Amino acid sequence: MHWAKILGVAIGAAALLGLGIILGHFAIPKATDPLPSSTSDSQDLDLAILDSVMGQLDASRIRENLRELSKEPHVATSPRDNALVQLLLERWRDTATGLDSAKTYEYTVLLSFPSTEQPNSVEVVGPNGTVFHSFQPFEKNLTGEQAGPDVLQPYAAYAPPGTPKGLLVYANRGSEQDFKDLEAQGINLEGTIALTRYGGVGRGAKAINAAKHGVVGVLVYTDPGDINDGKSLPNETFPNSWGLPPSGVERGSYYEYFGDPLTPYLPAHPSSFRLDLHNISGFPPIPSQPIGFEDAKDLLCHLTGATAPDSWQGALGCQYKLGPGFEPNGRFPADSEVKVSVHNRLELKNSSNVLGIIQGAVEPDRYVIYGNHRDSWVHGAVDPSSGTAVLLEISRVLGTLLKKGTWRPRRSIIFASWGAEEFGLIGSTEFTEEFLSKLQERAVTYINVDISVFSNVTLRAQGTPPVQSVIFSATKEISAPGSSGLSIYDNWIRYTNRSSPVYGVVPSLGTLGAGSDYASFIHFLGITSMDLAYTYDRSKTSARIYPTYHTAFDTFDYVEKFLDPGFSSHQAVARTAGSVLLRLSDSLFLPLNVSDYSETLNSFLQVAQKNLSTELEKQNISLGPLVTAVEKFKMAAAALGQRILTLQESRPDPLQVRMVNDQLMLLERAFLNPRAFPEERYYSHVLWAPNTGSSATFPGLANAYARAQKVNSGPEAWAEVQRQLSIVVMALEGAAATLGPVADL
Repeated sequence: MHWAKILGVAIGAAALLGLGIILGHFAIPKATDPLPSSTSDSQDLDLAILDSVMGQLDASRIRENLRELSKEPHVATSPRDNALVQLLLERWRDTATGLDSAKTYEYTVLLSFPSTEQPNSVEVVGPNGTVFHSFQPFEKNLTGEQAGPDVLQPYAAYAPPGTPKGLLVYANRGSEQDFKDLEAQGINLEGTIALTRYGGVGRGAKAINAAKHGVVGVLVYTDPGDINDGKSLPNETFPNSWGLPPSGVERGSYYEYFGDPLTPYLPAHPSSFRLDLHNISGFPPIPSQPIGFEDAKDLLCHLTGATAPDSWQGALGCQYKLGPGFEPNGRFPADSEVKVSVHNRLELKNSSNVLGIIQGAVEPDRYVIYGNHRDSWVHGAVDPSSGTAVLLEISRVLGTLLKKGTWRPRRSIIFASWGAEEFGLIGSTEFTEEFLSKLQERAVTYINVDISVFSNVTLRAQGTPPVQSVIFSATKEISAPGSSGLSIYDNWIRYTNRSSPVYGVVPSLGTLGAGSDYASFIHFLGITSMDLAYTYDRSKTSARIYPTYHTAFDTFDYVEKFLDPGFSSHQAVARTAGSVLLRLSDSLFLPLNVSDYSETLNSFLQVAQKNLSTELEKQNISLGPLVTAVEKFKMAAAALGQRILTLQESRPDPLQVRMVNDQLMLLERAFLNPRAFPEERYYSHVLWAPNTGSSATFPGLANAYARAQKVNSGPEAWAEVQRQLSIVVMALEGAAATLGPVADL
C-alpha cells in the first residue's frame, strides 16, 4: 500500500477513536454525584480504594442478605420473585449506599409449571389398572420448610403432559449409547418406561434419546453413589449431614436450548414474532418426571432381567438389573407396569431483569458487567441466593464510596439480577438479544457469580484465557479463609493445578460451557467472561455438585450448618469478585492477557496433529494453514503485550490507551462465526462451542472429524471437515489482525 494511504488510514483511525471517546461521554446520562478531584483521562486503579473495599466486605452482612433472599421459595415470576425485584431496586436506589440508577427490563416468556390441582404421579399398576403402589409426589418435610403452597412439586420443566405406562427398564444415564446397549442385550424398548439417573448427559437429552428408541416415558433420579459418596440412610443425610435425603428430588429445565423458547434470537417483547407452539424444538418429546432415590430403589431393586454392567451399578443397596419388568415373586406382580402421569402446563409470564448502574468517569461507554440470576426452584439458598448475597454486598460497599463522592470507576459497572435463569438462562439471553449491538461494541467483560459457595475448601474459577491473569493477580492479594495463612491463590493451587509451559505450575482455570448466565455473553456475543465460586475438595468426595441442588432442602440453615459456617468463604468470593471487578473497571490498561490464549491454541493444535493428521492426510487435508494461523496469533499477541509494556513505561496519550484497550476487548469477538455451527443455537465461538468428538481440539474440527470417521460417511463428511478447518483458520487470522497495529489493514 502507498505510504500516503497508510498515513491517511492511521490518522483516520485515530480521529475516529477520538470521536468515539468524545461521544462515549454522552453515551449515557451524566452522573449527578460529584467526581473525585483526581479524576482524569489517566485515572488508574487506586490501590488504597481497592484495600478499602476489601476491608469493608462484611461476612455478617452477606449472611443477612442470604437469610432475607432465601426465607421463602421464589420460583421465576412468583410473588416472592417479584418482591425480590423490588428489594434490589430499593437497595440500588438507596440514598446512602445505592448506585447511580437502577431499572427493570421485562420480558414475556414461556415457562412450564406443574399443575397445583393435579400433581404429577408415578404408580405401579396392573394390566387392569389396579394401583399396587403410588410414589410420593412431594419431598418429605424434614425441617418445616419443604411443605406449603409456594413449594413447587418436583417436576421436569417443559416435559409434555401425558399418562404413559409400560414395562420398566433401567437405562443408566440415558445417553444414546446406553439405549443402544440395551437393544444390543436383546431388550425391546418399544412402549417401555425408562428409569435413568442424573449425570452423563443433560436432563432433556435423556428424554430425547429415549424417544428415539420407542420409550414412552422417562423417570430420572439422583443415585447416592453420584451425590452422597454412597450414603443413603436418613441418619447419614440432611438434616444430619450435607447429603441428599432419600426423598430429595432435583428439579430442572428439560429444554435443550437457552433463552425464551418462543422467540429465539429475538427479545421476548409483546411485539416480537413468536413461534407456534407446535414448531418449538428442544422440548422433551415424551413425558418425564424426576423422583427421589428412595422411590427409585423401590423400582430398580425389584427389576428382572440381566444384571446391569458394573459401570451402571450404584449405591441403592441392591444389584441393578435391566428389566424389562419386575421380578417374579417380588414386591410387585411380574406383569405390573409403571404409569407416569405428567400434568405440566405452559404459561406466558412476565419476567424481569434488574440492572444497577455506576457510570464511568472516563469511559462511560465501556461496560464491566457483573451478574447472577435471582430465581430459584424452591428456597434456593445456595443456587442462586449465595451469589446474590455476595452481589448485594459488593454493590453496597461500592455504592457507599460512590455516594460519599470519594470514588467513581473509570469504566461503567453494570450489576445485573437476571430473571428465569432456571428455565433456560432466559433473562440473560433476552438481554443479550435486545442489546446485541450495544454490548458487542461496548462490553469489556462479564463476571458471573451464580452459586458463590458450593463448599468452603478452595476457589473454583472458569473463564476464557485472557481473564486468567486478573484472577491470579486478585487472588494472590487476598487471604484464604481459615488458619492456613495462605492466599486464596496459594490455597487454590494445592487443590487444582496444571503445568504451564510459560508460568510453571499454576491453578487450573476451567472452561465455560452453558451452565449459567455467562453462556449468551461468551457463545453468542463473544464477550470475555468468567465464573467464580468456592467449592469442595474433589479428592474427598465424588459428589457431582452440592447434594441438595435444586431440591427443597437447599435452605439457609443448610448453608450455615454444612457449607460455610461463619460465611468466610462467601466473604472470600466477595473479595475475589470485587477485586477483579475493580481491576477491570479502574485499570488504565485492561488487565487481560491475550497471550494466554496462545497456550490454549497450542494445546488444541497439538491434539489435532497427534490424533487427526494421519487420516486428514489420506483425505488430502493439510493442517499447515492451521499451524501458520496459530503462529500468527502468538506473534500478534506477544507484540501487543510488548506494546502495552512500552506504553506503561511512558505517559501514553489517551487515544493510544483507548486503541489498545479496544483491541483487548474485541479479541473474543474475532472468534465468532455465526455460520460455523448451524445445528447449534447461539453457539458462534469457534473455540468454545460444544465438542462432541473424542479429541480435545477445535470443537468444529473435532465434531466434523468424528462424523466423517463413522461407517458409510461419504465425501460430504470430509468436505465438512475441510470447511471447519477453514473456519478455524479464518478466525485465528482475524484474531491476529485484531491484535495487530491498528493502522495495518
